[in-house]
Amino acid sequence: MRTSRQPASIQRILRRPLLALATISLLSGCGLDGDFGEVNPARVNDNIHDWIGRDNAAGKPISPSDFALTDEERALRDLAYPLIEPPYDRQTWGQVVREYGLSRTSPSEAADRSAYINHLMAINDRSQSTRYARLLDDVRNDMTRLPQFYEVATKVIDLDEKRRKSMAYVSGLGALEKTNVLNRIRENARVIARVDASMTHRAASYRFALEHLVIAVPSPQAIEAERAVNQLHAEISRYRGQPTPTWQREPSLAFQR
Repeated sequence: MRTSRQPASIQRILRRPLLALATISLLSGCGLDGDFGEVNPARVNDNIHDWIGRDNAAGKPISPSDFALTDEERALRDLAYPLIEPPYDRQTWGQVVREYGLSRTSPSEAADRSAYINHLMAINDRSQSTRYARLLDDVRNDMTRLPQFYEVATKVIDLDEKRRKSMAYVSGLGALEKTNVLNRIRENARVIARVDASMTHRAASYRFALEHLVIAVPSPQAIEAERAVNQLHAEISRYRGQPTPTWQREPSLAFQR
């Protein structure tokens, strides 16, 4: 009797949620002792964030590339996640589940600039200093993350431009291989676009929160917080302008022909 077999790529996709759930069960007792309150990278799967970039603008899954992630592409996703994840979701019991993409922020909450201030005001502390300190920490953490993310992003963009141009010079390039190339380029572009959109929203949320903190629980700390929020806005604008990378560009196969 003949049995049908699913392609290996489909089998891998179907297995990933099960593998993720098994890993999560093993990690349930692990502390979130990485930098900035993130999950320690040594305690999770290398491909924990490979789902980022595999949804379209409407949040629907797209056909992923079968190519393995390069070191730069994996780093891009790892660095993107904390810039996409709402800052108030860090160091909570469901963080590992969200890291694997099995639970995600709803589109309505992602677009709601009041969500951050709502979580900030819900902090169970009598002193307003705690709320201002949390705002400052979140803003400064984002400013710390931005340079490394956009440095890697410029590398990925450069490599994708070379890979696209080089396809014209690859002998025997099949339709499936070309599809995998184009799918990966689109995935990488979506990762960067998600961070761009997230940081625009997050900076607006920080400013909205500061304005409401000032009238709800005024404090001299508001001056320092305002400076930090203004600096974040400036940093976001600077990186959007694609500053000159610090690394040396290498020629592609197309330029060598």
